[in-house]
Amino acid sequence: MFLVVGLGNPGSEYKNSRHNVGFMAADEIFRRYDFSSWRVRFESETAEGVIDGQKVLLLKPQTYMNNSGRAVFSVMSFYKIPVQQLIVLHDDMDCPLGKLKGKVGGGAGGHNGLRSIDACCSSNYTRLRIGVGHPLHGEPVVDWIISRFPKEDLEKIKVLLSDIGETFPFVLSGGVAEFTSRLAVYQQKKSKKG
Repeated sequence: MFLVVGLGNPGSEYKNSRHNVGFMAADEIFRRYDFSSWRVRFESETAEGVIDGQKVLLLKPQTYMNNSGRAVFSVMSFYKIPVQQLIVLHDDMDCPLGKLKGKVGGGAGGHNGLRSIDACCSSNYTRLRIGVGHPLHGEPVVDWIISRFPKEDLEKIKVLLSDIGETFPFVLSGGVAEFTSRLAVYQQKKSKKG
């Protein structure tokens, strides 16, 4: 079983905020594939499903970002999911708006959700970094990251999330390198058509 975690903060005030793009990605995967209804357990919203023959547990921790690792660890322990089958979708200010970068392992890069997961579970998991852009020079980072996307930026994010949903099975079957390659090819084909 794969554990696919979208990071974000609970509460309507954070809906469509930059920091909640991981929740948005989880919602897109949920919408696109065959999942059970969301249930509240493990301090999270969870949904079980199958993507291209692979069992997947979707998770949206409700612990607030700084304690995401607590929820992730409890699920991994309960289901005995190895860290190699943990995939985390999260916002990244160092990645251009509407772009995705993927890697296995590495540092938290100042992201409190990743720092919490690293501390609780190890850092050797797949990270799908969704670019939300960077605040203007002098703009407070915390206020900016928890603010909502402007309409134009939100449209770019929705396109990327749809593309991620379309190509997501490749991260399960082939790993992060295969997924990012297939995503790029899919996006190129779309741009030629459009």
